[in-house]
Amino acid sequence: MNENSEIKKLLHKFILNQCTIEETNEVVKYYKENKLTSDFPSVEDIKMLLAETPEMDKAKANEIFSNILISAKEIEKEEIITKNNPFRKYIAIAASLLVLLTIGLSYQHGFFNQKNAPVINTNEITLQLENGDVQVISLSQKSKIADSKGNVVGNQNGNKIVYDTETTIEKLVYNTIKIPYGKRFELQLSDGTVVHLNSGTTLKYPIKFIAGENRQVFLEGEAFFDVTKDKKHPFVVNANNLNVRVLGTHFNVSNYPEDKITDVVLVEGSVGLYTANETFDAGKSTILKPGFKGSFSKNDNHIGTKAVITDAYTSWINGGLTFREMSFKDIAKKLERHYNVTIVNQNNKFSDEKFNASFGDEPITKVLSYFNEIHGINYTIKNNQVLIK
Repeated sequence: MNENSEIKKLLHKFILNQCTIEETNEVVKYYKENKLTSDFPSVEDIKMLLAETPEMDKAKANEIFSNILISAKEIEKEEIITKNNPFRKYIAIAASLLVLLTIGLSYQHGFFNQKNAPVINTNEITLQLENGDVQVISLSQKSKIADSKGNVVGNQNGNKIVYDTETTIEKLVYNTIKIPYGKRFELQLSDGTVVHLNSGTTLKYPIKFIAGENRQVFLEGEAFFDVTKDKKHPFVVNANNLNVRVLGTHFNVSNYPEDKITDVVLVEGSVGLYTANETFDAGKSTILKPGFKGSFSKNDNHIGTKAVITDAYTSWINGGLTFREMSFKDIAKKLERHYNVTIVNQNNKFSDEKFNASFGDEPITKVLSYFNEIHGINYTIKNNQVLIK
């Protein structure tokens, strides 16, 4: 970190809260070695501060962040800068404002234990690498997908990432993709398996599957899997306390954390369902046949099955919505995810009633108009909030 250009580049990331843990340590080390201040906090100090500081509301955090950027720009314009280190004062202001930065912004790049990290509120699709670095996926652009060492492992084009089948990685390295409400995405994994990801979904998966190991991924949310056949390497979807094991097939898994049931709908092939603390046993595990749904109760680990019309559970892939014998409370959840809105229901009349309806890729106004015309549900929409009266 001897070059001024390197210092400026690193400090730019630091100001924007985009440094990895290693880069943060570099900033701390440089700051103290050059004696720019005697009280620059260590990474551990920052961690302790965050643990003791109440979470700030989003508006206040944005205001502080804007002030930090303004301060940095003002300092860059200053003419009174030391000759030996033209970025010294730039670094000093970054340090002095670090406390405000850490309070006001979410640590989305894996600085600390993910379980203790603040929730990130974003409308962007994000891809988190093994080392905690986070990349925003723009649906309007193309980009190279690289691992933490800079090696290209895949390509992103619009709403799809295709991973390289020839990657030379010889150990399990995981990426985690998060799809916000109102968006959908598609992955093609290193074995050719295609995964459609619904809104509000997180999938953790290896950038390359390793010979001799099960092809295992971890799902929270909803996804449709078109699994490439490989008899030597079973494909396993871990949905928290439920495992779904296949060799090659088409199936849908819905495992949102707020739902009491995890549903697995089989379109083609065969899948086995068993709890996460069990070992798969073809004679004991629940085996689904095409056209059947397996429902796993999160309360008692019970797995029940029944015949269903599979299209009702897969229409979301093409932007559709289907409700079958569904309460309005559960319908509201689906609408919130699908359209990225907040629904406030002040009408208890429909709390226990079940509804059936199907829609194509329609705006939310058409869906709500249907419920208004057929079932007399009045509503108003303001910004991203729907009020049911």
